[in-house]
Amino acid sequence: MATKPMTKAQLVAALAEEAGMDKKAAASALDALTAIVTREVTNGGAVNLPGIGKVFCRERAARTVRVPGTDRTVDKPADKSVKVTISKSLKDSVNA
Repeated sequence: MATKPMTKAQLVAALAEEAGMDKKAAASALDALTAIVTREVTNGGAVNLPGIGKVFCRERAARTVRVPGTDRTVDKPADKSVKVTISKSLKDSVNA
């Protein structure tokens, strides 16, 4: 079941075919969607993609982590992480 992920070119081609538009317009739409999601999440917001899930930024507190190779502990500063929660409809379609 381990298949290669769809490339951007394959995604653009599939989007163009599904929406009935040319590849140039599909690539522009995909780039615009990427820019919107990036801008919104960078500014601390969240984006709901209907049927796919929610993309949001989560702040993580400063913590102490263990380095597996040397077994020593290191202080890691606070940082941010991008998270995606998958919609129930997508989960249900995968598990059907």
